[in-house]
Amino acid sequence: MADVSQVESLLKEFVDPYLQKDLVSTKCVKDIKVDGDKATVDVVLGYPAEGYKADLAAKLKEKLAAAGIDATVNVSSKIVAHQVQKGVKTIEGIKNIIAVASGKGGVGKSTTAVNLALALTAEGAKVGILDADIYGPSQPRMLGVHGKPESKDGKTLEPIMSYDLEAMSIGFLVDEETPMIWRGPMVTQALQQLLNDTNWGELDYLVIDLPPGTGDIQLTLAQQIPVSGAVIVTTPQDIALLDARKGLKMFEKVEVPVLGIVENMSTHICSNCGHEEHIFGQGGGQSMSDQYDVDFLGALPLDIRIREETDSGKPTVVAEPDSRIAQIYRDIARRTAAKLSMQAKNYAAKFPSIVIQNN
Repeated sequence: MADVSQVESLLKEFVDPYLQKDLVSTKCVKDIKVDGDKATVDVVLGYPAEGYKADLAAKLKEKLAAAGIDATVNVSSKIVAHQVQKGVKTIEGIKNIIAVASGKGGVGKSTTAVNLALALTAEGAKVGILDADIYGPSQPRMLGVHGKPESKDGKTLEPIMSYDLEAMSIGFLVDEETPMIWRGPMVTQALQQLLNDTNWGELDYLVIDLPPGTGDIQLTLAQQIPVSGAVIVTTPQDIALLDARKGLKMFEKVEVPVLGIVENMSTHICSNCGHEEHIFGQGGGQSMSDQYDVDFLGALPLDIRIREETDSGKPTVVAEPDSRIAQIYRDIARRTAAKLSMQAKNYAAKFPSIVIQNN
């Protein structure tokens, strides 16, 4: 005969690879029912995990079976809003904003951002992506969509849909070859309009693809846009890591939690002979995460398919959903969302607005 406390104790022994904690202490185990040597366990994860749920249920079932308990394990996900910077108002309908940043250009940040957004979508979340690079927008090309967004009321814009992802970019509003010769205030105003004047649907996550550096756009994001967390993209080489550290410290100064580091172009595997080589250095992203006590979310290889598929408007996650690279992106997406799920929740939307009227 089993009892609830025995089942709970056994579940505490299993450490979720994405939360890096057990499911009981993280309050993901919502209900345990025991009838003789049979048990029913309801697990609700705080992050999207469509590609992991069956595996998790099987592992927990196996864990309980070893103790003679025949268990039915139900795994689902529920994504909630999490806290943002103090004094910054949340955007109605958007639960969480994740900024994807790098200290310098050329590290594959936009490629990582779009594949992260598509991976979160593949895991079952409702996701949007905002291209915040006003001078060099790349998301329209990467998502394979062109043309101007509709405006039903003449004041707001409808997001462009691509692969079940809502997208908005200045690149949808101007010709691809037209340079944006704007000063800082115009750029920051454009960013705010793209964010606030777009009719986003009910989103679990809005991924913001930031331009490189720590300038006007980043400052506007930190001071006026409600960001739940940031992801830093780097390559292993020392120059990229030097600038990535500046990006990380910027988010720390403005009190935006850094969810983790993604190391892009980690290794190169020769397409002819299969030889693997660390052409940009080795272990830089991991050492940076150790130095600043932030999570290392994953490493991606330097692979010609990533470049070819993204350039052709069909990023790897949707072009080759069963490939090893797509699985790495989905793994990074789960780690990112799981890290965010551990942060304090935002209850602002649950409180009614108080209006004082003189009658």
